[in-house]
Amino acid sequence: MNSSLAHSKITYASVLITFGIIFGDIGTSPLYVMKAIIRSREITETIVYGGVSCIFWTLFFQTTIKYVWLTLQADNNGEGGIISLYSLINKKGKRLVIPTIIGAAMLLADGIITPPVSVTSAVEGLRFIEGFEEIPIIPIVIFILSILFLVQRSGTSKVGKIFGPMMFIWFTFLMLTGAYLISKHPEIFKSLNPYYAYNLLVNYPEGFWILGAVFLCTTGAEALYSDLGHCGKKNIRISWIYVKLALIINYLGQAAWLMHADISFLNGQNPFFAMLPSFMLLPGIIISTCAAIIASQALITGSFTLVNEAINIGFWPRTMVVQPNEEKSQIYIPTINFLLWAGCVFIVLYFQSSEHMEAAYGLAITVTMLMTTYLLAFYLFLYKKLPKILIGIIILIFTVIEISFFSANLLKFTEGGYIALTISLIFIVLMYCNYYGKILNERNLEFVSIKEYKSILSELSEDKTINKYSTLLFYFTKSNRKNMIEKNIINSILAKRPKRADMYWFINIIRTNQPYTLNYELIEIEKQKIYKVIFHIGFRIQPKTELYIKRIINDLYQGGEMQLKYLQPNLKKYNQDPDIKFILLKKFPSIENSFSIRELFILKIYALIKRIEYNIIKSFGLERNDVIIEQVPLYLHSKNKIDLKRIK
Repeated sequence: MNSSLAHSKITYASVLITFGIIFGDIGTSPLYVMKAIIRSREITETIVYGGVSCIFWTLFFQTTIKYVWLTLQADNNGEGGIISLYSLINKKGKRLVIPTIIGAAMLLADGIITPPVSVTSAVEGLRFIEGFEEIPIIPIVIFILSILFLVQRSGTSKVGKIFGPMMFIWFTFLMLTGAYLISKHPEIFKSLNPYYAYNLLVNYPEGFWILGAVFLCTTGAEALYSDLGHCGKKNIRISWIYVKLALIINYLGQAAWLMHADISFLNGQNPFFAMLPSFMLLPGIIISTCAAIIASQALITGSFTLVNEAINIGFWPRTMVVQPNEEKSQIYIPTINFLLWAGCVFIVLYFQSSEHMEAAYGLAITVTMLMTTYLLAFYLFLYKKLPKILIGIIILIFTVIEISFFSANLLKFTEGGYIALTISLIFIVLMYCNYYGKILNERNLEFVSIKEYKSILSELSEDKTINKYSTLLFYFTKSNRKNMIEKNIINSILAKRPKRADMYWFINIIRTNQPYTLNYELIEIEKQKIYKVIFHIGFRIQPKTELYIKRIINDLYQGGEMQLKYLQPNLKKYNQDPDIKFILLKKFPSIENSFSIRELFILKIYALIKRIEYNIIKSFGLERNDVIIEQVPLYLHSKNKIDLKRIK
């Protein structure tokens, strides 16, 4: 079913589910944003009013206008995220590979930092309870995160049912506590005037650099777009009204508490917990910890989705993808789950406190937002057909905002931001070399018409003097032209020991820009002898090629379109399964090549990736005992000049 249609209805249940799936990251920001703004600075009207004013207008422009209203329109058959946006633009012939890789890598790095920040900020609230001032936080945080990652293998559909109601309770809690404190200092509403934000940024000595802390209030906006396919944009837009109201009221409440509290400096206190009455402290810690866990779960699920999409369009190395239950959107990637867990534990152990983690948080995601803005410009031009001048104004506004946030976050580089950028750089190199390594691997491929070899293949099929290699012989081809295949495939069949088979099949898999496409074209080159199958498979589907092939053959046999020798009564009596073999051609660089520095670097990393990536056989959905891998030379430069002369 079209995802967008599936989520088009707005009901109380669908809106409630949206609370749990979409807004976990941005919804836990009140745990640390005001604390990050104030830090060790003196509490004055300029910084408090200016800080909350910046938060309000950031949520208005960056979250509401850019993401909730504008970017959510860029849905790819109901799916969202930077790779879905890339796929939409790619349909129109624009291959914006580099910005997509950078944005996806930065978003993945953010998925490693967000869970430790959220969970640690929530658990640190225990220190506000009398008698728990010295409780060790780090072991508790690592335990919670480890349990969270451990349960991923069983799927989250059952647990997910409580996420919506839990997050609704959380947002209601934010609203009520904020409203209570606003009633004690209603003048705080003046801070919504943009003058206070301007005054902070221009007249406060560190005003501009405070934007690095302000930005934390909108870090979940990119994840909001990535999770579009789970709930649909209508449900997101409706539920955002309540979520935004709850967030703003709570930020105003924290600011009101700061203005009337008898303190000059925070002295390590978190205003979120410090403002709670003593009887509300423990329930507040429990609710906030649950919200932090839900936020972490949303980012883990989003990371699985991102990597699965990246695998299917060639950005990420082949990795085992598991579907723990029947839900199409539920996937589990063991390797990524382990990497995320290890990364989260490292962040917790390295930074030790949420205050130090905040220093590393935000820098990577500003780059992702900039890349999304860049791609969005092409989407608005190619799909919305807006005038270039209007697109220029829209993109300029968001670019100025995001470059300002990026510049302010650069101050965090030495405080821990280098960790996020280092992780991102590793992902960028991995994705860049995997994508362009495949392109180099396919350079100078020579394609030939199957029809030219139709007679000789048919003759070989009937030549009883050659031992039969297989009843059905399958090759994977990169050519999506109906009558074309690689010359290497013909060489594999005919060279040295010819491979005699009753039927020759050539399989081409095309990854579509739609998420859940699954269909095929069958081309009969020579009746009962030579076939080509072109599969169209969506970028979110893990192929099961052998099952598809067996289904096609069975349908052809049942429909009387095909006669199979192995299904003759005397053979069928002993064996129901077809005698099939899949030949995979694996390339190695020929000694005739001379590489440029870039090519050498890409191929070295690509070769390393090929050693550690998930088994190619399983990634195609094949049974190991039906597959044979053949080595063929890769000629990267087909016109190598050799100055070789004969001496007479």
